[in-house]
Amino acid sequence: MTSTLYFNGVVLTMDAADSCAQAVLTEGEIIRAVGLEADLRARMPAGTREVDLHGQTLIPAFIDPHGHFPDPGFIRLFRVNLASAPSGDCPDIPTALDRLRAKAANTPAGDWVMGVLFDNTAIAEGRMPTREELDSVSADHPVWVIHASGHNGAANSLALARHGVNRDTPDPIGGRFGRDPETGALTGLIEGLSAMGELGDTDFLIDRERFWAGFDSCRDEYLAYGVTYAQNAWATRKMLEHFASLPADQDPGYDLMLLPIGGLEPALTEGPDALDWPRNPHFTLGPRKLFTDGAFQLQTAFLSAPYHKPADPAHPCGMPYADAAEHRAEVMKLHSLGYQIHCHCNGDAGAQMFIDAVAAALEAIPRADHRHTIIHGQALRDDQLQQMADLGMTVSFFPAHVHFWGDRHYDTFLGPERAERISPCASAERFGVRYTIHNDASVTPTRPIHLAHCAVNRLTASGRRLGEAQRVSALSALRAQTIDAAWQVFQENTRGSIEPGKLADFAVLNRNPLPDPEAIETTKVTRTIRRGQTVWAQEHK
Repeated sequence: MTSTLYFNGVVLTMDAADSCAQAVLTEGEIIRAVGLEADLRARMPAGTREVDLHGQTLIPAFIDPHGHFPDPGFIRLFRVNLASAPSGDCPDIPTALDRLRAKAANTPAGDWVMGVLFDNTAIAEGRMPTREELDSVSADHPVWVIHASGHNGAANSLALARHGVNRDTPDPIGGRFGRDPETGALTGLIEGLSAMGELGDTDFLIDRERFWAGFDSCRDEYLAYGVTYAQNAWATRKMLEHFASLPADQDPGYDLMLLPIGGLEPALTEGPDALDWPRNPHFTLGPRKLFTDGAFQLQTAFLSAPYHKPADPAHPCGMPYADAAEHRAEVMKLHSLGYQIHCHCNGDAGAQMFIDAVAAALEAIPRADHRHTIIHGQALRDDQLQQMADLGMTVSFFPAHVHFWGDRHYDTFLGPERAERISPCASAERFGVRYTIHNDASVTPTRPIHLAHCAVNRLTASGRRLGEAQRVSALSALRAQTIDAAWQVFQENTRGSIEPGKLADFAVLNRNPLPDPEAIETTKVTRTIRRGQTVWAQEHK
């Protein structure tokens, strides 16, 4: 088994003491020793391969604590990118329609045309496209445009018909079908996961061949940014069956945690229809996923006080995605089955639904180390963080929102006071709530260094400093994507820090980001090591 010595650089271990070492010795895919270079050279076996870091910084490879792998690969290969600035270049609805027409021209009649990453708050018209506008793209193709948040979309007439929706279709709990207020005719808008159904799943239109093509594309992207462990955080049964098609003894070149939809249990894993899971060591079934609310961009995140500038007078505080009693029962069921729960909660009222449900579950069935997790938690209040600390809960924040939507939080969604504390990482630290940070790809692209920059410097796209009091250190931002991310899903004994016995998953950075946090965004990944092997390296010209 090949041994490798990494030396002549700074080693940020992310261990419990935040130790800094001189060198690391690995054997195969496992870390064997960490410490002084001289000590490791004295014990390394003959034939050890040596990797000179040339003064660069070695850290544990990044872990994506919440995202939808391999959705970015599906977008790149099969869908129409309609993102606006700052993440894309689609400025208005006519441009979006032209791109959809171009896709339709190269798509067989009757097949779907899907546009993605459309943002009504960033597009010139400030709205979603209408059914009539999408009908102008094609009468022969069902056309579906999904919002950047993944929480609503717009459909043409053929897509609505394929989805089984007509003007008499009732709105489900936590969802609605857009209707003209005067005529009642469908506008094409479909809001909420319950209304979107399969249209909102990341595996929509993805067969087995497309799945693995998208997987490979997404894997290569993540490795180029130093990420070796990620999540599919809304795994339908169909998606799980795609993953399960990989033989147990095959390495796909990437490691993932899969979060099945909570409502699939217990039938997913028990009984005659249980999923036949091959137990490939690279794919792990993890927490079960629930929702309480929607997205800030659509004002469907559920708040305890009205939006700064409410878009819908009928729902000034947004809307819950679940009935409170049914949500509490679902949390109790999953908790009693022994599962960890990750729950999407953007607004503080949405978060309170989950906090209360966890409190009730723990009172009925105490569990010392459950690590039930709020996902996003962007509007968490201090009293809620105290509750979470008392209950042993954790949270994964979404500080990329500061950059991509921070100005709109300030001006429209939350207003100045509440916007100052979106993704309140520093408050979580003060209350002793261990947290991670994520990009929620493909909502925003998985870019760990930029994400750390967002948490550390909290600059909006316009350059406004949004929430000075919620800034955290560069070390905290790196830990939130390495050891804390491993801990949050019970993987801290195998990955997340550079310690003997753990996997040799590393990222090499061109500079040490700790001394100058203001410049953290200038840090670049130059090499990614997975299980002891270099899987990506920057080309030197």
